[in-house]
Amino acid sequence: MAPRWKGKDAKSKKDAEAEALKEPMSKIISQLQSSFVQSNTCGFLSDNCVHLAVQGEQLDLLDKACFGRPVRIVEKDMYWFQLTLEEAFYLCYFLKCLEINGRADDSPLSNEELWRYFKSKKEAFPCFYKVYSHLRIKNWVVRSGAQYGVDFIVYRHHPALVHSEYGVLVLSHDNDADLNGRLSVWSDVHCSTRLLGSVAKTLLVLYINKNGQNDESPLCLANYTIEERTISRWSPEQCRERSVLTFLDL
Repeated sequence: MAPRWKGKDAKSKKDAEAEALKEPMSKIISQLQSSFVQSNTCGFLSDNCVHLAVQGEQLDLLDKACFGRPVRIVEKDMYWFQLTLEEAFYLCYFLKCLEINGRADDSPLSNEELWRYFKSKKEAFPCFYKVYSHLRIKNWVVRSGAQYGVDFIVYRHHPALVHSEYGVLVLSHDNDADLNGRLSVWSDVHCSTRLLGSVAKTLLVLYINKNGQNDESPLCLANYTIEERTISRWSPEQCRERSVLTFLDL
């Protein structure tokens, strides 16, 4: 599937494509990682999310890399920024550029402590994080898919430049009641594919196989595997051979 660049005409779409090619997402992520490491950026836990105070340059990089959302201005040139649990752990565990305190004045928590906290807030966090990191490592931009009835929506680049291509559902090959309640009956599949199809997106189902591993530590992630499946509606009118179509329509 070719990217669907945003714009009112051919020129503006070409401009959007040129901008994305000039500054690929991998480069933006690298710049964000470097900036956070140099400034020793630190956030703190806030119930079901993570907050951090950043300066204008980092705010711009977070926006370009599509992590979180700004909350409010703290003071001149300082902003509160809010990250989801998956985004925060990706910055901490994979990119190793962010530390997180339990409270604003505490010492940074270890990866294991963060893992246990995030699991306490979201039981299926290990599977959701595995999918989030799987897509991010492939340089997809990953955002919440709640408005489309899915777990995530993914883009090839910044949402200001390109339309999203996939709506993602996270399921498990294990007996996981928190994940496997979706797509259990045909009507679920029909509703999901019809809704996403109406906005030119494809349903991407990512099945997590834990391979007998428990989820007490983030080390389990190395043994998790992912099976990818796309599901789309079949349109007979688009699939009939031209000669048959001509004969039937006479």
